Amino acid sequence: GSFSSDEVIRKRLLIDGDGAGDDRRINLLVKSFIKWCNSGSQEEGYTQYQRMLSTLSQCEFSMGKTLLVYDMNLREMENYEKIYKDIGKHEKIIAAAHEKISECKKQILQAKRIRKNRQEYDALAKVIQHHPDRHETLKQLEALGKELQNLSHIKENVEDKLELRRKQFHVLLSTIHELQQTLENDEKLSEAEESQETQMEAEAKQ
Repeated sequence: GSFSSDEVIRKRLLIDGDGAGDDRRINLLVKSFIKWCNSGSQEEGYTQYQRMLSTLSQCEFSMGKTLLVYDMNLREMENYEKIYKDIGKHEKIIAAAHEKISECKKQILQAKRIRKNRQEYDALAKVIQHHPDRHETLKQLEALGKELQNLSHIKENVEDKLELRRKQFHVLLSTIHELQQTLENDEKLSEAEESQETQMEAEAKQ
């Protein structure tokens, strides 16, 4: 069968992983921007605007936290390099440590391979249990491919609509600016005409 929208969103959140929800925040920001562009009232537009500012603040906070972690890792690396230089005089200790590290790396790699193989075996076993019929599995894979293709078309349509709304918003702002300038010019012209009529009436009375 095909994936539902909830399943797609859940998988995207799982894929985001260590990204701390950055991908979800960007999607929320895009949705808020679209709602802001389509807001029917000033109050609704202001609410969407505040939501966009809040989402941007969250993204900036996440980025700042990542930079702090990065700086901390740099300082840790510098500290490790200093320690490594301090113990550089003890060649035998360093050689033994390298051998121990190398052995530990081999053991870690072996443990990772074993764990990966077990995970693959478990995943394969679950797939086999849920899809015992090869023909049915191929049909579901074909349906999944069509669903992915449909999602790709939807994404392209959304991006096209977003670009169109951006251009329309730009045209609207330009039109409002031109209309405001025209109204100001008309007001100035009206004031000049009234002043001229007042002067002519004063001269006629004289």
